[in-house]
Order: sequence, then structure tokens, then C-alpha cells
Amino acid sequence: MASVSLSDPAVQSYILYSGVLALKVLGVAILTSRVRYTKKVFANEEDAKRTKSKVKHDDPDVERVRRAHLNDLENIPAFWILGALYLTTSPEAAWATLLFRLYAAGRILHTVVYAVTPLPQPARAIAFGVPFMITLYMGVKVILHYFTAL
Repeated sequence: MASVSLSDPAVQSYILYSGVLALKVLGVAILTSRVRYTKKVFANEEDAKRTKSKVKHDDPDVERVRRAHLNDLENIPAFWILGALYLTTSPEAAWATLLFRLYAAGRILHTVVYAVTPLPQPARAIAFGVPFMITLYMGVKVILHYFTAL
């Protein structure tokens, strides 16, 4: 197995973009709250009472932001795991950095075109598909690297 060092530019890039993605996930949670407060729509009775709002579980704007957040929670952890494993395969730093950068940009763009300023397809499909393919690529590279080492 390859040695992974914090002085490796690929590792530094992974750490940088992992931090960006973590803040992005937190930002979408805040965006969900903002949409709820703006629309005066909450999922819990105690929140609705406190703000003199209503309980509603099917507001389209809130649900769109929640789906974007759920999509992050389904996809970004896979990037964190596979990206870290990918680093153990000693990828070229410039290539790894490009993959991490494109992944982060794609996930940010996905939130923008899905939850902030909804755009017609194929904008969301592309913004989802590029990062998904990067994650898939890293996973396959990890499997091939270690399968051939057996």
C-alpha cells in the first residue's frame, strides 16, 4: 500500500475540497431553514407554534431544498471514503486535484441548479452525473489497484 503524507499535494487537495464539501452540506441545511422561515412552513408543531406558522410536509420549495440536501448526504460521504482510498493508490497529484476540484464544483453546481435557481434538465443531470462518474472512477481505480496486488 502506498504511503499517504499530509505534504502530498493530492492529499492537501483532498483535505481542502473535503472541507469545502462539508461546509456546503452545512450550508444547504441553513438554506432549508431559510426557506422554511421565508415560507412560514415547518415540519414540527413546536416550531410552527413558536413562529406562528403552520405545519406542512409537502411544500414544494421546502421539499426541493430538502431533496438537494438528501442528495448531498447520499453522495458526498461516498466521495470522502473513495477519495481517501483513492489517495492510497498514489495517483498523480495534478490528476487527483482535478478530480477533487471537479467533484466539488459539480456538487455545488448541483445545489444551485436544483435548489437555489432551478434550471431545466439536463443542467441538474450534468451537475449530478459528473461528480457521480468521478466517484465511480475513483472506486474502480481503488478496486483494480488492490485486486491486481492480490
